[in-house]
Amino acid sequence: MAEHDEHETETDEQEAPRLDPERAARRAAAMRMVRQWGDPVLKSRAMPVTRFDDDLRQQVEGMGAIMDDAFGIGLAATQLGKLNRVLVYRVEQDSPVIALVNPELEWSGEERESAEEGCLSLQGVLVEVERPVNVRVRAQDETGAPVTVEASGLEARVIQHEMDHLDGVLILDRTSRGERKQAIRALREQAAADEAA
Repeated sequence: MAEHDEHETETDEQEAPRLDPERAARRAAAMRMVRQWGDPVLKSRAMPVTRFDDDLRQQVEGMGAIMDDAFGIGLAATQLGKLNRVLVYRVEQDSPVIALVNPELEWSGEERESAEEGCLSLQGVLVEVERPVNVRVRAQDETGAPVTVEASGLEARVIQHEMDHLDGVLILDRTSRGERKQAIRALREQAAADEAA
């Protein structure tokens, strides 16, 4: 999931010119690693993690760095082309990156809320998505230790967004038909402009 100026999801493209050259270069490098709309891996279901080893810990560390450099607040392994059930997120800038391995939704509250979401894999697109406000998720950390997260608000939204990625579900699948059509048109136009450049 990408940052948004209202602490939600997508960093506005207008912010890019204000970045210092090193930060802008790091963001560009990170975004080149993130799979974009149209890549079949984004519609694939990730497999459970069974080995909790140095490779997994390095993957989690790398995902956290890419997420930060890309100005994201969440990232799923599938967005990097890795089909394992791993996600990382950080909703507060000063907080540590949290990794959830093999996350499962244990409970979600009845209260639901609509908010704009963006996605690092759908650059420049914001769509309204309705989600439960409160969730409880059971998972493991990168060492295999059990973790239970009770989240609300933005944290709950980010976790659900990234868990969707692990099941091959995008925000385009969770929004209204009209918003989906508009978003796909914008993505196609952007892709055509990128090819022409």
